[in-house]
Amino acid sequence: MVTGTANLGRGKGAVAAGDSLTAQAAADILRDGGNAFDAALGAMCAATVAEPVLASFGGGGFLLARPADEAPRLFDFFAQTPKQGPSPDGRDFYPIVADFGAAQQEFHIGLGSMAVPGLPHGLFRVHGELGHMPLNRLIEPALAVARDGYDLTPFQEYLFSVVGPIYTATEGARALFATQGPSGRLLAAGDRFRNPETADFLDALVREGPRLFYEGDVARRIVEDCVAGGGSLTAEDLAGYRTEVRAPLAVDFGRATVLTNAPPSSGGLLIAFALKLLEGAEGLRGAWGDQAHLTALARAMAVTDGARRDLSNGGGGGDLAGLLDPAAMDGFRKAFLDHPQVRRGTTHISVIDGMDNACALTLSNGEGAGYVVPGTGVMMNNMLGEEDINPQGFDRWPLDVRLGSMMAPTAVETAERLIVLGSGGSNRIRTAVLQVIVNLLAFDMTASEAVAAPRIHVERGHLDMEPGWPEATAVFDDFPDHRVWPERNLFFGGVHMAALETGGGEAIGGMAAAGDGRRAGCAIVLEG
Repeated sequence: MVTGTANLGRGKGAVAAGDSLTAQAAADILRDGGNAFDAALGAMCAATVAEPVLASFGGGGFLLARPADEAPRLFDFFAQTPKQGPSPDGRDFYPIVADFGAAQQEFHIGLGSMAVPGLPHGLFRVHGELGHMPLNRLIEPALAVARDGYDLTPFQEYLFSVVGPIYTATEGARALFATQGPSGRLLAAGDRFRNPETADFLDALVREGPRLFYEGDVARRIVEDCVAGGGSLTAEDLAGYRTEVRAPLAVDFGRATVLTNAPPSSGGLLIAFALKLLEGAEGLRGAWGDQAHLTALARAMAVTDGARRDLSNGGGGGDLAGLLDPAAMDGFRKAFLDHPQVRRGTTHISVIDGMDNACALTLSNGEGAGYVVPGTGVMMNNMLGEEDINPQGFDRWPLDVRLGSMMAPTAVETAERLIVLGSGGSNRIRTAVLQVIVNLLAFDMTASEAVAAPRIHVERGHLDMEPGWPEATAVFDDFPDHRVWPERNLFFGGVHMAALETGGGEAIGGMAAAGDGRRAGCAIVLEG
């Protein structure tokens, strides 16, 4: 196993993920003959234990599948709003402050912040269509991690510290995420984390099917606690959940075809828009990081951010309709506007197998609601606590609607390369994925180079920039409101990528993978 980057030649597969245990779960399944989709689902289950702040069966996600011999498809198992609004009295919904060190941000948690989770349903839907191995084999790595436990890393300690008030908010959360005894504190680096109840839950889920979560004992407990404690989820909300499958959004960029998350989510649409802005730009014809490249990239981000705000405010989308397929834009725009967007903490998994199946999977639990479903070890999401989906107030979400997201699992294909990638990072997902694609295609970087290269982000006219740009000052006249960060930072996303290289690059005729060091990424390539 190699953390960070790997290039061991053509073999049984390539994996990149946000934690070594998550990545190892996928690699073990590939070694045993599973395909890319088996590996991604096994890694997803492991991530709910190995990355508990970012992934949970109480949350949701998106899986972009690019089978070798079938049409690509996008599985949407993200969160759904309840069928009715909150009760006027006794709602369990309150703010906490997350401390990022340089900045603080308010989030809302409690039973009243929970939307309908999609991860359990998505597991079965994807496996039913594309899986090869039985599900009881795919959950084995997750069961082992949950029962045996692992020592928390400094990165995990940092994540817990940022959202500490959530993970100590309730007795159930403290039992999992804090040391026990009178001087109990939030778990820290070196502490052993175990979640045996999640192992039992997973074992039961695979035996009983998704009904356990959406109509069975787990559903009943969620509903009972919502009724007694001030939540909004009902039996009808849970029983009515379905995974949605749609064609990915496709856009050409030079000689490449890019497939990404389609509306109602916004991330893929905005990446496609920015790619079309940059296609053929003079700034992509010179050296990486020169004045023309940096200026073109920053201006494209600024225009894209403006288009996003125009769409969010119900406008016409500006140049968006002219840059993407005009015939499709009306449908895209309606889908985008009718489905509020969630921009929260995420993690990502990329897998390619030896049969050229490829998969990109992005997951989120928001920050967590603080509520752990008794007997399951599952922290529920707090998606209804997202300010962007409640612009008129936190009690006015649109009813029974699939939430959109900035999450953008993506595939890139040329005659020489097949690449799957994605990122965490809230609003920075779209700019992180964009820059890595440009690095790969316009500047012919290897997987590891493309992920490690410095990044920028433009939002509301403000430019954030990592160090390492050779001509950094070139763009400051256009963006006087700017900040140069002292070092590379998880603020700029965490792109985890797997690639099949058939000509050129660091793995000629073989596999490559890169895990983003900004977010403790891990990459594994299996030898044949």
